Amino acid sequence: MNARPARAAAVALALASALALPLSAAPAKRALTIDDVYRVKGVAEPAIARDGKSVVFTVTTTDLPKVKRWTNLWRVEADGKNARALTVLDKRDASPAFSPDGATLAFLSTRSGTPQVWFLPLAGGEPEKKTDVPGGVGAFRFTPDGRRLLLVADVWPACGADLDCNRKKDDAMEKGKMKAVLADALFVRRWDSWEDGKRTHVLRMDLADAKAPLVDLTPGDWDSPAFSVGGGADFDVSPDGKELAFTSQRETFPASSTNVDVFVVPVDGTPEQLKAPKNLTAKNPAFDGSPRYSPDGRSIAFRMQRTPGYESDRFLLALYDRAGGTTRVLTEALDSWVGEYRFSADGKRIYFLADVKGRTPLHILDLASGSIGLVSGTGFVDSFELAPDGTWAVLARRQMHLPTELYRLALVGKEPTPAVPLTAQNQALLAEVDFRPMEEVYVDSPSGKKIQVLLVKPHDFDPGKKYPAIVNVHGGPQMQWADAYRPDAQVYPGAGYVVAFPNPHGSTGWGQDFTAAISGDWDGKVMKDVKAVADWLSAQPWVDGDRMGAMGWSWGGYAMMWLAGHDHPFKALASMMGVYDLRSMYSSTEELWFPEWDLRGTPWQNPEGYAKQSPSSYVEKFRTPTLVVTGQKDFRVPYTQSLAFFTDLQKMKVPSRLVVLEEASHWPGWYDMVLYYAAHLDWFHRYLGGAPSPYDPKALVANDVFGKEKPEEKGEPKKDAPKPDTARADAAKK
Repeated sequence: MNARPARAAAVALALASALALPLSAAPAKRALTIDDVYRVKGVAEPAIARDGKSVVFTVTTTDLPKVKRWTNLWRVEADGKNARALTVLDKRDASPAFSPDGATLAFLSTRSGTPQVWFLPLAGGEPEKKTDVPGGVGAFRFTPDGRRLLLVADVWPACGADLDCNRKKDDAMEKGKMKAVLADALFVRRWDSWEDGKRTHVLRMDLADAKAPLVDLTPGDWDSPAFSVGGGADFDVSPDGKELAFTSQRETFPASSTNVDVFVVPVDGTPEQLKAPKNLTAKNPAFDGSPRYSPDGRSIAFRMQRTPGYESDRFLLALYDRAGGTTRVLTEALDSWVGEYRFSADGKRIYFLADVKGRTPLHILDLASGSIGLVSGTGFVDSFELAPDGTWAVLARRQMHLPTELYRLALVGKEPTPAVPLTAQNQALLAEVDFRPMEEVYVDSPSGKKIQVLLVKPHDFDPGKKYPAIVNVHGGPQMQWADAYRPDAQVYPGAGYVVAFPNPHGSTGWGQDFTAAISGDWDGKVMKDVKAVADWLSAQPWVDGDRMGAMGWSWGGYAMMWLAGHDHPFKALASMMGVYDLRSMYSSTEELWFPEWDLRGTPWQNPEGYAKQSPSSYVEKFRTPTLVVTGQKDFRVPYTQSLAFFTDLQKMKVPSRLVVLEEASHWPGWYDMVLYYAAHLDWFHRYLGGAPSPYDPKALVANDVFGKEKPEEKGEPKKDAPKPDTARADAAKK
């Protein structure tokens, strides 16, 4: 039992050493700043070539002074050598995929405006635009023979795959003088946009015949694939190219239902067949999704939940037998959520991600025996791909002190193996700046449980000194803080704070019962856990108990609002996109199943519970200086919740500041985050005494900092695109 932590520590040490300069040559590192966050290269979306000799991936670069961000495609050999840029425009080139014959790299690009599919011949030549779908393409997939593309796009149901019809309706909506929303039923809006009548469908495109019209494979007034936060391609095509599997929610009142089903249609089906898809999961009244065909085509794997209306029920992995019509659950013994998964090339195993105690490692499932094991136990794996020969995988992985890079992992043996770095996009930055690692500690909870806390200490930490501290409460509430790079785990330690990231009751990674413990109890065990963490912090000799603050986003923002009306040890609070009044929140959000489950009914069914757990019920006890941040286009937690909170703070004469990000939804955009960090550092500096913000929040709001033309730039010709980062490519070669 003790071998794995030791092995994980050894692996982490090896990786850190591989990405750092030799100690004898390394200069002293400096504290991280907000500017450094924007120097981090974003590495993502690995795709392995058909011959297994190289990996294509995306690299996102930010120029903060010019307020520009772009994503390019890069390629590196399978041994980590010869990293080089494939595209260099200041646009977004993403979602790389190799054609079945391996001769072409397809990708989505905004170089022509909206995201469209482009083809890059790997033998040489320029990228060629292949689609012109109004509004753009959300995702795509080749059929196994390479003769067709399956495109995910938003279309008007009456138009289907008729692009001219869609274009005319789009133009009328965009250019018409009437700007309004008309609804006869929920949903009215979803997360960050109003429902406008368009639906997500899968379109078939014939590559062999450019004149062949597109075909709508999922017609009707339904989202097919179903709506998913963050997008995604919730569909697959059978190995013989004859069948499409996709998800769709076809409930009469979807706002109160988590039921999504997996459907199939023939790729060459008649209009009548396409309008009547076969529902494979009709017997399950809860969520079913993420369908994937087995390599032999005999089965379809998918993720499922068992409890209707409960979006935080664990995700199980199941297997549907196409011939027999039966379903077998594969991960019953695993008390965790199954995330992204892949079949091995021979179809005998399934590799998948799952949250485990503050990490998201890669697991392996043997289909014959049903046994489940760990393949990689270090850090947080965002995504992965399997090599064609099945002997290795590429992981997009990060740790608290290491931004995402690609790693090659050998798929041998029964124990986790060390991973070898394939990319080094952030090597130079890591050699210059002190990215702080996390420490894992456990704090006693009043419930009798041990609460995991991921602790990040300041730059040049001296145990003989006392530091201000911040407790950061995660959102969800059903999610986890993990050993994963995130800017706010570095910005505040860089400014001199000890930062604690607790995983209290309600967090994932500790079993379903632990996750479910928060439902109907938002003001109970989890709040006691947060206070227990604060008490533990204040007892440490290197923490100044008189200079502690707390912050949180989404549900974590709610936690700050709740703490404001109750006894706590914090001298300053910061609430982002939080829920203030649960009663009004119910009627102004859109996914009603969430409050109906987590708050045990509607406000009229459980008025006492809503009142007891609403921060708005405790206004008269507000005393703590509080920063309030919200997004005006946040439809998940409407900005009026934060506005009401700020109004009541002001009425109670509590020092408070409101920041409204006018273009932000539930997640601020990348540039909005500059103000986010600056506002927090400024606020905590006032009340906790850490380093001041390098940027004045008022100057940022006045647009008096970034995006201004420098004197030396006047008269210079505009550059169409940045050059490839040859310096970083050379570093990666070494």
